[in-house]
Amino acid sequence: MKILHTSDWHVGKVLKGRSRIEEHVAVLAQVVNVARQERPDLVIVAGDLYDTATPTADATKVVTRALSALRATGADVVAIGGNHDNGPALDALRPWSEAAGIALRGTVRESPSEHVITGTTAGGERWRLVALPFLSQRYAVRATEMYELTAAEATQTYADHLARLLAKLTEDFTGPQDAVNLITAHLTVIGAEAGGGEREAHTIMGYAVPATIFPTSAHYVALGHLHRAQQVVGPCPVRYSGSPLAVDFGEEENLPTVTLVEVTASTAAKIREAPITAAVPLRTLRGTLEQLAQFGPQEEGWLRVYVREQPRAGLREEVQELLPNALEVRIDPDLLPAAGAGTRAAERAGRSPRELFGDYLDSKGQSDADGVRELFDELYEEVSGA
Repeated sequence: MKILHTSDWHVGKVLKGRSRIEEHVAVLAQVVNVARQERPDLVIVAGDLYDTATPTADATKVVTRALSALRATGADVVAIGGNHDNGPALDALRPWSEAAGIALRGTVRESPSEHVITGTTAGGERWRLVALPFLSQRYAVRATEMYELTAAEATQTYADHLARLLAKLTEDFTGPQDAVNLITAHLTVIGAEAGGGEREAHTIMGYAVPATIFPTSAHYVALGHLHRAQQVVGPCPVRYSGSPLAVDFGEEENLPTVTLVEVTASTAAKIREAPITAAVPLRTLRGTLEQLAQFGPQEEGWLRVYVREQPRAGLREEVQELLPNALEVRIDPDLLPAAGAGTRAAERAGRSPRELFGDYLDSKGQSDADGVRELFDELYEEVSGA
């Protein structure tokens, strides 16, 4: 059978105040075109369909139309919730998704059968897929409690809970090799490399799990959560498809792709990538105003600019006049004074807001601080009066 694996769409993403909805329409149209050309039997969307738990109507329209278009290629479609998604809200869409022939899993349910999805390809090959949406640490305990934990087991780590949950859900994997055994989940595996734009609270500390939680009987594990496409060393083929577009400037070096997998119940997975190029590229530029002027207003891509000039009021506007696509403008860190150099500690007790703000300006090397102080005073008086 052939599988198309994608994840981390983050539809609704706003980059430094700039909506990317048109980019998402183009990117997902390209993903659909790949599905039309490759004719996969199964499409897996491994979480973070949306960028926020409260998506706009436009974002919801883009996601539901993309899922419907993928289903219209003839493939079975399974999508799970990620840490950016609102799991219960995704589950509320299940009447629509089931009518459309799409399996949508937003949260972990009490019945294990809810998370084991089965199907048969047009060629008659059977497959079973364990679909595990993102679980917070709090809900990981609650989810495993549904499968009869002892008191000692309830105090184990997040990784222990996920391992126990997967062991329960993959019990049928240990039987006769009569089907392709698949897993999709939204989580961080130890040893994998972050893409650069992920939510750190859900990728580090207690949220990282070892690849050994996946059974050797799995033919392929389709992961979401980390935005960089990569293979992870494990007891079976484990892979992140990565995001089909760079979500933030930390990901500008990533190559957006979807993953294509060919596998049978008796042969190893063959994996390749299909590039997704429809998004506007993200780029970082550095230089003085004179150097930046050489790039010109037609410079392609959304830009992050590190300007090699001393801080002053209006500098951002000067840069954006030269480079209209500059969404983020910062002083080059090499020009900023080291923390504490030439500054006095700003003790809060007994000092006015103006004095504290003045210390902040001094610490940043603000060359025309007097003008900025006057603006601060006006704003402070206005707010205080209100």
